[in-house]
Amino acid sequence: MIRYALTIFSSAFLLFLVQPILAKQVLPWFGGSAAVWSTCLMFFQFVLLCGYAYADWSVRYLRPRMQVLLHGTLLIISLFSLPIIASSQWKPTGNEDPASLILGLLTATIGLPYFLLSTTGPLLQAWFNRSYPQATNVYRLFALSNGASLIALIAYPFVVEPYTTTEQQSISWSVAYGLFVVLCISSAYLSLGGQGTPLNTKPTSSTPERAPRVGDYLLWMTLAAMGSFMLIAVTNHITHDVASVPFLWIVPLSLYLLSFVLCFEGRSWYKRNVFFLPLAILVPAMAWGLHAHGGVLNIKQAIPLFCAGLMVMCMFFHGELAALKPSPRYLTSFYLMISLGGAVGGLLIGFVAPKLFNTYYEFGLGLILTTLLAAYLPRRRMLPDPLRSNAMWWRKFSRGANPQRIILPSLALIATLVTSYHVYTYVDMLSNETRVMSRNFYGTLRVKDYGSTEPSDGTRRLLHGVIMHGEQFLSPARQREATSYYGPTSGVGRIIRLKTEHAASIRVGVIGLGAGTLAVYGRPQDFYRFYEINPQVVALAQSEFSYLKNSSAHIETVLGDARLSLEREQIASYDIIVIDAFSSDSIPTHLMTQQAMAVYLKNLKPDGVIAFHTTNRFINLPPVIKRIADYFNLSTSLISDSPSEESPLSNTDWVLVTRSQVLLQQSLLSESASEIDKIPHLPIWTDSFNNLFRVLKN
Repeated sequence: MIRYALTIFSSAFLLFLVQPILAKQVLPWFGGSAAVWSTCLMFFQFVLLCGYAYADWSVRYLRPRMQVLLHGTLLIISLFSLPIIASSQWKPTGNEDPASLILGLLTATIGLPYFLLSTTGPLLQAWFNRSYPQATNVYRLFALSNGASLIALIAYPFVVEPYTTTEQQSISWSVAYGLFVVLCISSAYLSLGGQGTPLNTKPTSSTPERAPRVGDYLLWMTLAAMGSFMLIAVTNHITHDVASVPFLWIVPLSLYLLSFVLCFEGRSWYKRNVFFLPLAILVPAMAWGLHAHGGVLNIKQAIPLFCAGLMVMCMFFHGELAALKPSPRYLTSFYLMISLGGAVGGLLIGFVAPKLFNTYYEFGLGLILTTLLAAYLPRRRMLPDPLRSNAMWWRKFSRGANPQRIILPSLALIATLVTSYHVYTYVDMLSNETRVMSRNFYGTLRVKDYGSTEPSDGTRRLLHGVIMHGEQFLSPARQREATSYYGPTSGVGRIIRLKTEHAASIRVGVIGLGAGTLAVYGRPQDFYRFYEINPQVVALAQSEFSYLKNSSAHIETVLGDARLSLEREQIASYDIIVIDAFSSDSIPTHLMTQQAMAVYLKNLKPDGVIAFHTTNRFINLPPVIKRIADYFNLSTSLISDSPSEESPLSNTDWVLVTRSQVLLQQSLLSESASEIDKIPHLPIWTDSFNNLFRVLKN
């Protein structure tokens, strides 16, 4: 029994550990966007579904010895896929569809090993039941599997990533996978010695086992789909619309896995009568939180609210799912439906919702569907009611009418009405006075006008999540003013002014377009090239803002990942390269590595300057840049700007990097410059090693 448990634990651990390892390898090739991680998740969910389907087919239609022979052969073949290091031939070279390229890359790199790891849970449980037919709760192994996944999820950012490079991670994982293959094959042969009844034969017990019906299969899939759906919806909301705190995505996924562990562990942690009241309170509260305070609920309230709500919802979905689990004879079909549901939930969020909605409306829709499902389930079937059996007053109150069939559905329907009202208010808030809302692979964008008591102070803003990515005055007289992070006293404003004072023309490369604000500094003889990975940003900058079309300089836009574009270009000889490609507060780490700096220097004039925008609420980025600059013997200066509250400009931090120490001593720069405090023993960031925990702000 221990060997089965160890095999299942190791497979689930490796299954979850490989996901961030592979995602981190390919992030630099596709712009460092969070959408890369979402696409990877879609791939892993689909392969997991294929693995569960294989396990169900194998147990249903193959004899035990053939199951072991086939699976053992596939495990041995999979060893030829090692080590799991993505080939550089998958790097994008132009305007390829990033999602398709990522899916092809993952299939070639990890496809077969991940598929076989996915089969282990249901297949080993089936073999365990054959070897130990007297075991009372084979489903506890499912809880063990999710527990191992949870450990791997937490271990990666805290234990693995800070101390190893991506290459070391890949090699170590590959070695561990080889050991897993040995362990799995030995467990497979162990199962052939079992004396129980194989799961693919009819039971010999005199007690009939009810075969699952179509409705059972659909309900299993629906509950699993709703769990996956709400997991991604809550994660998208809190990381895009509440706060882009690094690693915040770990919390929802940890709660999701924990709910599986508790519900399938076998000790009845889920009780319908206990969880329905919190569900009926928290789901409407989450809907209220979507529009509270203009959609900007305080982070100290929002994060606990949405995380607590997700936990209760997942306990509801997975608790009801555990209560519906069939006889072990049908466990592979049960797990197949769970996997199918998880894939359906992910597809609805990842592919269907972006086609139907221009922003994250699916979160509110999911909340309404949750309350409707809560109203339906008690009417369909009853769970044991400990309150009714243990409280005399409850028995008197409910005499003649079971509370699960009347009171709980009524409570859920009330929650549905309240939730629907708040979701409607949220939708109205988003659409009211919003000029444009758009959504694609890279996230959601909004263009909104903000009025003022003074007509000349009205502005138009480009918003990505809760972060402004550009602002322009509506008054024609002020549309050529630099605003937000790019004012004349900001670090980037000062270096552009300094360069234009000493040169008849300058060449500027800008990584990250936004609204195109920096174009206001351009003179007729200047050249500005903007690198932007999101085509919708380019479209909005050209149609909703006038910075680009009104600039006196020659303006070009290059679509695609900036670093890859710079690598392919001939030497561009820029006077200034501006690094400003942050999505909310998330960090495109591949633009802040030793290898990235080498690319910038190749395209920079000897006296040129690289300006890094390091304004961030959570991450202390200047020491990272200082560490890389020291490696190349470059000079650095931190320029912080804190305009008055009446100013339309924002507080900013810019780090200037150059080969010319004399340049940084010019008064226009030195009067506002400060030294960068080093972080002791901070490793240099490279494409294969970077860690945000070391640079989190206190």
